[in-house]
Amino acid sequence: MIAEADGVWRVTNRADEQLVITIEEILHDSSHELGVDPGLRKDGVEAHLQVLLADRPDAIQEGLTLVRREYETGIGPVDLLCRDPDGASVAVEVKRKGEIDGVEQLTRYLARLQDDPFLPHPVRGILVAQSITPQARLLAADRGLTCVTVDYDALRGLAPAIPTLF
Repeated sequence: MIAEADGVWRVTNRADEQLVITIEEILHDSSHELGVDPGLRKDGVEAHLQVLLADRPDAIQEGLTLVRREYETGIGPVDLLCRDPDGASVAVEVKRKGEIDGVEQLTRYLARLQDDPFLPHPVRGILVAQSITPQARLLAADRGLTCVTVDYDALRGLAPAIPTLF
């Protein structure tokens, strides 16, 4: 951004497009020291959710225990490999928002895990997310997958971000 003395500011982007701002009158001018810029930190990313669920797999399904995080399938790692109370293998794919692509990804991982000689078979799949679209739920159901929504704040032991009446 370049400020010119005559009250005209010119802003040029990388595509060499220009925005010209003409300042007619300044009514108030002040500045405030805000300290050192801490940078942008995103809270609640998929990796954070995965760590919390690895520590508390029972939040996904009662009796679920963690076998391993980032279990390699040959085409990428499934987020959590767990066992249910009956000893069956459960592949858990964690997303912030569960959409069709997450269902597709879990389906590909399950196809590979069914051939893994080290796992009890069959291996079933659970898509876990803070929210899951209706389309993803429908596709998951068609493929025999389970969908589970979790509350990120509750997993962290915080009060819900959105107040509830009851």
